[in-house]
Amino acid sequence: MKASSASAQSLRLAFRFALREMRGGLKGFFIFITCIALGVGAIGGVNSVARAITSSVASQGQTLLGADMRFNLMQREASDKELAFLKAQGDLAVSAGMRSMARLEDGSDQTLVEVKAVDGAYPLYGSLATQPALSHDDLFGERNGIWGAAAPDLLFDQLKLSDGARIRLGGATFELRARIVDEPDLVSEGFGFAPRLMVSMDGLRASGLIQPGSLVEHGYKLKLPAGATEADIKVISDRAKTDFPQAGWSIRSRANAAPSLSSNVERFSQFLTLVGLTALVVGGVGVANAVRAHLDAKRGVIATLKSVGASGGFVFSVYLVQVMIVAAIGILIGLGIAIAMPFAASAALSSVIPVPAEGGVYPDALVMAVVFGVLVTLAFAVLPLGRARDIPATALFRELGLEGRGLPRLPYLLAAGGIAVLLAGLAIWFSSDRLIALIFVGAAVFAFIVLRSVAELVQWLARRAPAVRSTPLRLAIGNIHRPGALTPSVVLSLGLGLTLLVTLALIDGNLRRQIAGNLPERAPNFFFVDIQPADVDRFSTLVSQASPEGTLTKVPMLRGRVIELNGVDVQKIEVPPEGQWVLRGDRGITYSETVPENATLSAGQWWPKDYSGEPLVSFSAEEAGEIGLKIGDTVTVNVLGRNVTARIANLRQVEWESMGINFVMVFSPNAFAGAPHAWLATLLDRKASAAEEARILNEVTRAFPGVTTVRVKDALDIVNRLIGQLGVAIRAAAAVALIASVLVLAGALAAGNRARVHDAVVLKMLGATRGTLIGAFSLEYMLIGLATAVFALLAGGVAAWFVVARIMTLPSSFLPEVAVGTVLFALLLTVGIGLAGTWRILGQKAAPVLREL
Repeated sequence: MKASSASAQSLRLAFRFALREMRGGLKGFFIFITCIALGVGAIGGVNSVARAITSSVASQGQTLLGADMRFNLMQREASDKELAFLKAQGDLAVSAGMRSMARLEDGSDQTLVEVKAVDGAYPLYGSLATQPALSHDDLFGERNGIWGAAAPDLLFDQLKLSDGARIRLGGATFELRARIVDEPDLVSEGFGFAPRLMVSMDGLRASGLIQPGSLVEHGYKLKLPAGATEADIKVISDRAKTDFPQAGWSIRSRANAAPSLSSNVERFSQFLTLVGLTALVVGGVGVANAVRAHLDAKRGVIATLKSVGASGGFVFSVYLVQVMIVAAIGILIGLGIAIAMPFAASAALSSVIPVPAEGGVYPDALVMAVVFGVLVTLAFAVLPLGRARDIPATALFRELGLEGRGLPRLPYLLAAGGIAVLLAGLAIWFSSDRLIALIFVGAAVFAFIVLRSVAELVQWLARRAPAVRSTPLRLAIGNIHRPGALTPSVVLSLGLGLTLLVTLALIDGNLRRQIAGNLPERAPNFFFVDIQPADVDRFSTLVSQASPEGTLTKVPMLRGRVIELNGVDVQKIEVPPEGQWVLRGDRGITYSETVPENATLSAGQWWPKDYSGEPLVSFSAEEAGEIGLKIGDTVTVNVLGRNVTARIANLRQVEWESMGINFVMVFSPNAFAGAPHAWLATLLDRKASAAEEARILNEVTRAFPGVTTVRVKDALDIVNRLIGQLGVAIRAAAAVALIASVLVLAGALAAGNRARVHDAVVLKMLGATRGTLIGAFSLEYMLIGLATAVFALLAGGVAAWFVVARIMTLPSSFLPEVAVGTVLFALLLTVGIGLAGTWRILGQKAAPVLREL
């Protein structure tokens, strides 16, 4: 009891001493506070914004989905029994969606559009805002054989149309009577490659685009009676599956209105959280530098305390309290940033994400940021505090600083290691994808070890460098390896930030090169969708005449959804994230008697011609491995309201990067005997110019208005723009880590200022000029920056190669312009900040410094 009382009294006394010593202000802790505030603000802010968007999606689920429940059917409409079941549950709105070609009345121009047909009950929730505002009948009704339509500004701009202009869709004429200002359920429809064209259900039927096998998605939206709960929704969903086991409909509720958006926000927030944690860890180096510099400045105070009987533990407690008070200031500033970010994001993201982020305070995100901030501070402050605790008073009076005294005692090493392990464990635990978080944490630890080794190597080489005649260069080499050198701090802080930037820049550059150069060279010129079986021969003849040197490839195509694997519902199967896309939503499928030309068998045998046994399927080898399928397993797909179970007969390697006709599943022809379907075709003509492509597109659209034609280069342009926007966002996030690196670099220079002052004064007393000292410092920073840039190029190049070549399975190449830019950036950064930090040192008077020696 007495021991605990004495400990409490000692702690109170340490707290009083810490506060008394801090009366002079926070001089020297600016970098410390900024690093902690930056990391905490990034982590708390990113997660707060993510939670704001998620909360907004949840609270506006009815409006975003346009219903309480939505039932989707691919390539078929609901049967009479299914329709009666849906109508019995509440108010029903029917819609349909498909891609098609909208063309001018004279046929001189056309463009791909995302057609959405709605009935008079649309929308069940929210409101369709148009300019001018019109009723459903006025907006979409028929007038003298002309149907009404609405579209966003993008379609008007692409076809150079004015209000009231007429276009052709399929075999019908539509008048653009209004511009779409706000479509309430747009976000739940998923990403579209083309502008929206909204028409009525009757207008779409009049166009003749709905044919057997056409790729049309029919939607049935329910508005349930007031007071319906999530339990009621589950009951209806279960009944729908039980009463109609082969319906094959995809069911979504208001609680899951925009799963793609929620998933993407979650993944991106995880990435930004890890980047913020990287910035915080990099800032931890700045914490260590600031603590070391602070203790060095308090050398006399520590010696005095120890001389009058203060224990090492008391000294440790005093300065730990100071460090945590300073950390608390940084954390509070970071929390202020984090709290403000959702409010700022609600305005900034309105043009990017069609869901307003609700401003508010999200305690769980803020607590997580605080925990990370405290743990990083402790992990990096314990070692310098432990070193100061164990240094005797005589050494502190006699020596200049705290460097070169070896490692602190084992308890401090264990404490720092334990805190670091806890920090890594929490980072993995809080992540939605723990495998990615584990890889990220492992890479960060590996980078720390390697960067420390690089710093040791640079110092080792400097120690063994041959003597040079140049005085500035000789001084620079000596500064690199002397006790208390800046080399470890600079290499560690700058290396992490530059490596991250190089990796992202190389990935972005390779993707752009593929999309702008290599992919278009290998990809077909056009995809043709929804070719009716009766038109296949006539279509082939027209395309062959329009492009005599082109190669036309065509295959039958249906849409199906995987519902069972080996008899087990896919919703009950745990599938790795990389394979989930195969089981999510409808997939394009086909059948064939022979092995597709762009694929090779990797296991199993292809079925013989005229095969008539049980349905068989060929599965893509890569996706089968990700899902856990092998030869002999069964796959059940729902196609046109019918469940078809097929056994995997073989696995094949698919060249997805060719952008040709590829399918995850290719069935034996007998699996879909008699099923209505359309055909998919591609045209590859490497010699076709842009003008010739436009002519081919025009001829096909005129002759076959129901065929959807997708020009691959246009799609690649859209993807390229998206990658560009994503790249800017990712590099902006990575810049947070680089800013932390710059701050740590400045902090490292500030921590070494005391030693630099003595060096400069002594050298000036020995005859060194200001120019000599500037040259020496410049060469020192340049050599360290060059070594760091070389490491960043090597590490970033390997990381980018792994992502591009192994994960994305695309050709990867090293981009020299990135290398040169990184080297120049590193040199400018280190030399510029280094000289800015040491310029004041060169003007120090000699007498005050010499009196302290």
